[in-house]
Amino acid sequence: QVQLVESGGGLVQPGGSPRLSCAAPKFTLDYYAIGWFRQAPGKEREGVSCISSSDGSTYYADSVKGRFTISRDNAKNTVYLQMNSLKPEDTAVYYCAAVLKFRRCVLSGSWYDYWGLGTQVTVSS
Repeated sequence: QVQLVESGGGLVQPGGSPRLSCAAPKFTLDYYAIGWFRQAPGKEREGVSCISSSDGSTYYADSVKGRFTISRDNAKNTVYLQMNSLKPEDTAVYYCAAVLKFRRCVLSGSWYDYWGLGTQVTVSS
């Protein structure tokens, strides 16, 4: 069973810059495309960003473009989501997801096979 563990969430002030981590304790992430998704109360799940396993290409939702950065550290077997200039509307549970596909990633939840349990990010003063 592929296990993903998110961390780094919490209460953040508007304008804050937390970094979320997605770790895989029991398997190697190198060949997996990784996506970050979020879901706010009463809203549908939204694709935030993803990073490909094939060429490292990255994609972002328009709502976070220019503020969020996804990256991977294969030596640490971890994918990060650096979030800058946070707004109250960024409040959500953030999930990372993985799929063993050696191709460019997409921001569609149905494309991914494995999901973490999520980490809450609350943006409030």
